[in-house]
Parts: sequence; C-alpha cells; structure tokens
Amino acid sequence: MHPKVSIIIPCYNSERTLNETLQSVFDQDYEAWEAIMVNDGSPDNLEAVALEWVEKDDRFKYYKKTNGGLGSARNYGLKKASGTYVLPLDSDNMVRPEFVNMAIDVLDSQNQIGVVYGNAMYFGEKTGIWNVGAFDHYKMLNHNFIDACAVVRKSLFDSIGGYEENLPHQGHEDWDFWLCIMKTDFEFMYLNKITFDYRVSGSSMIRSFSDNMALENINYIKQKHSELYIHAYQKVYLENKYLKRELSTSVIRKVFKKLKSL
Repeated sequence: MHPKVSIIIPCYNSERTLNETLQSVFDQDYEAWEAIMVNDGSPDNLEAVALEWVEKDDRFKYYKKTNGGLGSARNYGLKKASGTYVLPLDSDNMVRPEFVNMAIDVLDSQNQIGVVYGNAMYFGEKTGIWNVGAFDHYKMLNHNFIDACAVVRKSLFDSIGGYEENLPHQGHEDWDFWLCIMKTDFEFMYLNKITFDYRVSGSSMIRSFSDNMALENINYIKQKHSELYIHAYQKVYLENKYLKRELSTSVIRKVFKKLKSL
C-alpha cells in the first residue's frame, strides 16, 4: 500500500488561478493523495471552483475559515491532513505530474531525509528556470531560497507545531519552518529537476513588502532562531582561525625552504 501525501492548498483571492492548480494535482502520476483546500475567508467566488473539484473527485476536500493569514490557513489544513507526507502548494502555482512520486521514493528509502525539493519554472510576469541548488546551511541562515512546494514528512510538522502564525507580517513562514527543521536531525534532499511551476505577479505577497516590513520579519526570525546563528558564527570563527594558522605555517615553511637553498 502506498503512503498518502496530503497536499495543503491555502486559498485567498484565487478564483482565477485555482482551477489550474487543482488540475496539476489531479494530473499527478502518484494516486495516493488528498488535496485539502482551505478558504481563508476569501471575498471572491473561489468556493464555486473548489466545489466543482470536490464533486469531480473525492480526494479533493474543501474547508472554509475566517481570515487568519497564510500560516493559519496551512496549519488548519495540516490538522485535517491524514497523509504520511505533506506538500504545501500555493493556489496560484502548479505541481509537476512526477514530483510527488519522485519525492516519496526518496523519503521511503532514506529515513534521514525530511524534506525533498527541486527547481521551478517561472511563468506569468517572468519566465525561465529557478535553479534552487543543493541545500546550504549558511545560505539558509542568510535568506530563504526554498519554496514551500516541497514534500515533507508529516511527523516534522507535528513535532515542530506547524507554521509560525505570529510573524509581524505574512510572507516568511517558509523560511521560519526550514530553520526549525535545521534544528532536527533530518536532512534536505535536492532534486535537480523542475518540480513545480511558479507564478510571478505584481500582487504576490513578498513583492508587496516594504523594506521595513521585511526587516521586522527578519529580526523576528533571527531572534527566534538565535542559537542557530550563534553556532554558525562560532563555527566560522573557528574555521577561520584554523585556516589562518595553516596559512601561516605554509608561509613559514616556504621561507625556511628558500633560506636553505641560499
């Protein structure tokens, strides 16, 4: 029996894009999935779109709640999820047909892997490939470079407590969650393949951020995960001391060798 993956889709003002998103879920090569749509108090008519898919396939599930933001909507969906694995998917993006299958092959065979992610294809106001690259501890401490569209063990969401709901402003929930995973023994696995399509539009949450809003979120996250930053800075300091010592020794040896040849 194949393990189930719960695809969590928070929805807000996504009446025009939701159909494409749900079609991409329906087209998955992997059949053991459930798609949990969470209407986060949206004022548009996305409910009509969602209910058409619920009628079409009972793997689609639809819930409606009062507006609470992205983290709140995802956490609501997580509480309804029954899968072994979770794939958060924004309601304006599209997951590639083979991604879930590839990710579960990795997670089922490698117990130390907690997250599987890949590259994206931009569409909309921007085109081209987003080459995400292999996981880099220091890069993640500096800024988020992995989208939410990754397959994650449900047990990680349960142990961490889901997404942060108390950020000063919506928009950095993914980064905070990845930093939480960095405190565990689980690892990130990068697939050098296009795993989803990422819509770029002027109305996206991050693009509407002011510099002050971004700074407030960054400060909140760095204070919350201060032990990660302290440990990283200490490691860099010690590595630099070692390199300086090695360099100094190397220079002395070269000088001594030169003197002997005179």
